[in-house]
Amino acid sequence: MLKKAIQYMIISAFAFALLNAFVKNLNQFSVYQIVFFRSIGSLLFTIPYLLRNKISMLGNKKGLLVLRSVFGVISMILFFLSIKFLPMGSAVSIRYTAPIFATVLAFFLLKENIKILQWVCFLIAFLGVAFLKGFDAEVSTIGLMYAIISAIFSGLVFITIRKINTNDHPMVVVNYFMIIAAIVGGVLSINTWVQPKGTEWLFLLGLGVFGYFGQYYMTKALQTSETNLVAPLKYIEVIFTMLIGLAYFKEAYTFWSLIGIGLIITGLVFNIIVKQSKRAI
Repeated sequence: MLKKAIQYMIISAFAFALLNAFVKNLNQFSVYQIVFFRSIGSLLFTIPYLLRNKISMLGNKKGLLVLRSVFGVISMILFFLSIKFLPMGSAVSIRYTAPIFATVLAFFLLKENIKILQWVCFLIAFLGVAFLKGFDAEVSTIGLMYAIISAIFSGLVFITIRKINTNDHPMVVVNYFMIIAAIVGGVLSINTWVQPKGTEWLFLLGLGVFGYFGQYYMTKALQTSETNLVAPLKYIEVIFTMLIGLAYFKEAYTFWSLIGIGLIITGLVFNIIVKQSKRAI
């Protein structure tokens, strides 16, 4: 089962890396238009699934479903913006600090405990962010801020999903998100709409396809084996994304950038291990 889970997580990481590359490649389109097509592409999968399995699209926790979607749309827009300003590997690494923000927010909003070692892990991860900016003049300040704020809103997504709990089917949660993202992206892109041509259609629709399969296989991996064994593997996305960036976009990473990314991933991986530990420290 573990071998299968590892395969699923690698497929998921590669799908998300391709999604990131597609976003980077579609510079001629506004972020809002990219969000629109990213959402429409995924709805081609979520709506048929719900109809086929006779699952109500309206859901039960409607207020929380809308709130989760709003947080998710803001996070997505800001992350896509960050990719335009930062090397993809840096943007993805910073976005993955979302679980840290989720844990801290849960500490204040839900009164959940945080282990001492988790605080150490958080410090390591944020030290990595500091290395990215403090020692690399090539890192855009605005891009860094977009990525960090995106991670904060992604953390709020985690908190909201936790409140929804099992009251709604996971596909209903995703479907709400994609519908609201399509509406927001569509409306905000009206004034800057660029008519896609030729292969651009494939790239735009591919956003939703790779986004959906990335999420699908990540879910299957987490369902197939223990979370603490496979969850750290999702950070392979950073490696895949960096390799694509180096090969296709000729992105460059300084020594300090690599140290920063390494610290972020180290802090996040150990946070998962510590969080899954039964013994509070």
